[in-house]
Amino acid sequence: MESLREASLRKRWAEWFGHAALRSPSRLALASFGLVIFLFTALLSLPAATTSGTRAPFIDALFTATSAVCVTGLVTVDTGTYWSPWGLTIIATGIKVGGLGIMTLASIIGLAVSRRLGLTQRLLAAEEARATGLGDLRSMLRTVMIVSFSVEFIIAAVLFPRYLMLDYGFWKSLGYSVFYGISAFNNAGFTPDPVGLYPYSHDFWILVPIGLGVFIGGLGYPVYLNLIRHWRRPRTWSLHTKLTLVMVSALAVISAGLLAIFEWSNPKTLGDHSAAETAGNLFFQSINQRSGGFASFDIGDAREQTWLLEDVLMFIGGGSGSTAGGIRVTTVAVLLLAIVAEARGRRDMEAFGKRIGTEVLRGAVAITMIGIAVVIIGTGIFMAQTDIPLDRSLYEVISAYATCGLSTGITADLPDDAKTTLIVLMYVGRVGSMTMAAALALNKHRRVIRYPSERPIIG
Repeated sequence: MESLREASLRKRWAEWFGHAALRSPSRLALASFGLVIFLFTALLSLPAATTSGTRAPFIDALFTATSAVCVTGLVTVDTGTYWSPWGLTIIATGIKVGGLGIMTLASIIGLAVSRRLGLTQRLLAAEEARATGLGDLRSMLRTVMIVSFSVEFIIAAVLFPRYLMLDYGFWKSLGYSVFYGISAFNNAGFTPDPVGLYPYSHDFWILVPIGLGVFIGGLGYPVYLNLIRHWRRPRTWSLHTKLTLVMVSALAVISAGLLAIFEWSNPKTLGDHSAAETAGNLFFQSINQRSGGFASFDIGDAREQTWLLEDVLMFIGGGSGSTAGGIRVTTVAVLLLAIVAEARGRRDMEAFGKRIGTEVLRGAVAITMIGIAVVIIGTGIFMAQTDIPLDRSLYEVISAYATCGLSTGITADLPDDAKTTLIVLMYVGRVGSMTMAAALALNKHRRVIRYPSERPIIG
């Protein structure tokens, strides 16, 4: 009897959640993440969460909770020294909840969007929908859970013996390994070690698993499911999977090359490393520049060209439906394909033998322009609150909005109003792109009467 009652409750909850996602995905995303953030703020406000045994200031607890749930990594206090083991557990849990919630909610919204399509659109999109698997909620949840826990476990299992060898002790080694596993896969950028990763810039045993975890976490659920189902047949991979893999690989190579040009001779970053160590750090940093938030050297010591490069990469971010932020790599891919089609005088955008509709381009343009507007407005407000120069202000704002977590070292000394601005940017950056994509997809109206067309002069 009890099992039947529990099954009935689960069914009702699933129906309510699906109905809410269908009716108002934007409100569902905003409310869900808002409530979770305030819950973790309350937990971090407990005296037991700090090493001193005193309550953390509300603004610091709220900032840390927002950064954890939004898987950003920006911090106003040193994570390894300020928070107690209980506080670190709360932060790791917030990262896990935020990471799983992001992928799950994004996928459910995608399912809701697909249900709203008409019969014609469903038939045209049937092949692609089967490839991405958004029509199967159980498969989505199963895939998200399996990939998430498996990757985190593997990272922790690889790091654990290394920390034991570094004389961290059994429990601290276990705690650090698990924390880094969760933080890496969810692209959070939090480090429990007070010294961070700077002392281990030469240690590939630590950098490689963390870097690979960030890379995998930034691909996104649709890519996971598609690769799991069709990993032996690359030709049958969906267009989304192909574009994501091509873009993240190309961006990693480009960013590593430019970073080598900018920092190879900088003794404060990569200049004092051997060739092998420099190559390893370039690989690690090229992945984390877009979304991971980890750094093997002090970003504040990097050259301004590197800051500009990372501004662009952070704004681009990772894959759709992933734990990474930004406007997403597929958004940039669509914009690039539109430029190529226009330059070649072609009517349609094409890639891998598939045609991309103009409605996708409109969505990509909207998301990009809104992101640019948020960054410009946010930077102006931030500069007025702090009097910090443009280069550092822009870097901090983009890092918050793109939920990357890299910083030039100014976060801890910010006034409370500037911290509040970054909190809002992290929140908007995490739920904004997802809700915007859903709103654009759901808010489609078919008009019988259309105005005559006329082409204005462009450029």
